[in-house]
This record gives sequence, C-alpha cells and structure tokens, in this order.
Amino acid sequence: MSSFQGPSLRKALDGISGILVTPFDADDRLAPGPLRPVVDRAVDAGVHVLVANGNTSEFYGLQAAEAERMVHVAADCIAGRVPLLGGVGRSVQEACALARVSRQAGADALMVHQPPDPFVAPRGVVDYVRRIAEAADSLPLVLYLRNDNIGLKAVEQLCRLPQVIGVKWASPTPLVLAEAIRRTADLKLAWVGGLAEVWAPPLYAVGARGFTSGLINVLPQRSVAIYDALEAADYPLAMRLIGEMLPFEELRAQENNGANVTVVKAALQLMGNDCGATRPPSAWPLTDAAQAELRKLMAGWNALA
Repeated sequence: MSSFQGPSLRKALDGISGILVTPFDADDRLAPGPLRPVVDRAVDAGVHVLVANGNTSEFYGLQAAEAERMVHVAADCIAGRVPLLGGVGRSVQEACALARVSRQAGADALMVHQPPDPFVAPRGVVDYVRRIAEAADSLPLVLYLRNDNIGLKAVEQLCRLPQVIGVKWASPTPLVLAEAIRRTADLKLAWVGGLAEVWAPPLYAVGARGFTSGLINVLPQRSVAIYDALEAADYPLAMRLIGEMLPFEELRAQENNGANVTVVKAALQLMGNDCGATRPPSAWPLTDAAQAELRKLMAGWNALA
C-alpha cells in the first residue's frame, strides 16, 4: 500500500520526477539487479519522486507482464524512501489491469500515459481516465499530457476528475499551459514540466513546478542542482547548468528522438552500471560518432567507470 499520501505526495510532485530505465540482460530479458544502484543514486541525490513504466522505462516496448513486474521491482528498490508513480497506459483494459497491480505493489500514485491511438476523441480520453480511476480505487492520478490536441475543455474535464492531483505537461506550449493552470486554479493541482530540464525554465515562468528527468538515471545531482536554482529563482545559474548538460539532451534528440533512451543506457554502460540495450523501435547502439561524443562528455563530467 501507498506510504506517501495527501500533502507529502502533493509537495513531492512539485519536485523532480525521475523516470527510471528498465534494465535488460544480454538475452533481452528483464534484469532488475542493475536498477538498484540507479535508484540509490537518485534518492541519495535528493530526487523527489521516481516513476516506473514511463517513457524512459521503454513502457511501450514492454509486455504487460514485464510492466507489472517492473512496478514491483521499483517499489522494492525504493523501499518507501520517496514516492513511487506507476505508469499505466495502452488499451483501457491493460491500463486498468496495470493500475490494480501498481496499487498492490505499493505505488503512491499512477501516471496515466496519454493514449497514442490515432483515433482519440477528447471525450473518449475523459472516459479512458475515468475507467482507470475506478480500477485504481482510491489511488491518486497524475495525467501525462504529451500534446494539447484534445483541447483545453477536455484538459479541464480531466483535471476535475476527483482522483487527479497533478499534470505532467509534456507539450512545448507554455501559453496553453498557463491557460490550463488558470482554468483549474481552484483545484491546486501539481503542474509539472514534462519536457525535462531544458524546458523547465519557460514552464516555470507560467506556473509549473518541478520537471521530469531521464538524466537522473545517470547524474541525478546535476538535475537536483538545476531544480535548486529554479526554486531559488536564480535563472542565470539554472540556464548555465542546463547549458552544461544540453549536449546530453541533444544526443538524446537524434534520430527523430529515437536515441532518447539509447543515450541514457549507453551512459550507464560507460559508468559501469550496465542496464542493457534498448528495444526496437528505439535506436541501438549509438552511432560511432554519437558514442564518441557521449564518452567525451562523460569524461568531462568525471563520470566514466
């Protein structure tokens, strides 16, 4: 059962939501062992929330049984030290089943992936989340909105579902975010920048707090330093720190963003915390040029094994 509730969970959501990788072995099977040092580094650095079955977890590359296992593995590694969000999504039946498993595993809240179905009705998304809320029983929900194409009316309807306590806004549209925050100000939701460190400053400027991060798998202390600068409203420092890790994010954006998780896992290998390869359709391995650039970057950070 959940160990973080009410105000403590709500406060944590204003911080960094670290999206955990899913480790695989050489035969492409789940290999939970390497996740423990990843979690320990993140918790020790001060990351506020950890997320299993997010996009950096290769959620859409996991079988249902693998996603169910990984929320249990994450809960075991975290051991109640910080809140755990369990990602749920895909078909409504799969999402509801994973919601029930995540609750049993001890997740403190669910992160509901926005349906990637090519035929998505705004009111259908509301029904989708409502069904997940019913399956989750009393577990809180955090919406993960990767685009705002469903419109502000539907976004507000989603936010007003009783179990929704926060939104990870992963669309590069700060003005639309500002309007969504204005329309739902009475709910006092957690609005989290869902586009990682690079987009955190403009999203902070319109009212979001905290941000999602895949960098925390590798160098969580750098993410925490950026968060601390933003919280202190020291934007010049935040921008300098973001500039220092921008080459890492630029590598992740290569190949139509298909190297996003690849760079994280390649960096973990260079650190000696091998979490295996990524699965297709993600890029693997990195190109020779990208691998050389990543190694040079990691050496400059004194992060090589």
